[in-house]
Amino acid sequence: MAGHSDNALPLPEFVDPVKILIVIAPYYTKVAEAQLDAARSVLDAAGVGHETIEVPGSLEIPGAITLAHRLSNYDGYVALGCVIRGATSHYDIVIGESARGLTMLGLQGVAIGNGIITVENLEQAEERADKSRLNTAGGAAEAALHLVALGRKWRRADKGVGFQPGSYRIAGEDDDPESFPV
Repeated sequence: MAGHSDNALPLPEFVDPVKILIVIAPYYTKVAEAQLDAARSVLDAAGVGHETIEVPGSLEIPGAITLAHRLSNYDGYVALGCVIRGATSHYDIVIGESARGLTMLGLQGVAIGNGIITVENLEQAEERADKSRLNTAGGAAEAALHLVALGRKWRRADKGVGFQPGSYRIAGEDDDPESFPV
């Protein structure tokens, strides 16, 4: 994850505006406030616009990002939350399924920085949320920005599938196919 290395990449610079959605499950108020401060600091330093929404818990974060990605126009997302191990197996389900949901979205090309903290106790959570210490949320914001930059670098104007307006190509044709009006 970004933010945990002495060899960190510099923040990307953008020509066109970038809009990031921070999705946070503020179950532990003090930790959530520190996470938001850390993520917002990185996004502000990069000159990136951002908004924040709250969801009930970390399991709802992938669903909220899915809705925003389908119905809105954000370039990337920062997922923030904190899950502390308890006495039951609920911890394992929450961390596994929230990570799986975010990974599945990422594999579909959604630019997400995962800053959901998974720890044994509140002291560990506070250490990871503190932007002057481990700064997990700041690292997640950096990761989202780098993924947005990669997506823009590799973006193609003709990324659609099937027929292009006004012409078509036959499979197996060379790079300079003859176009036929449609």
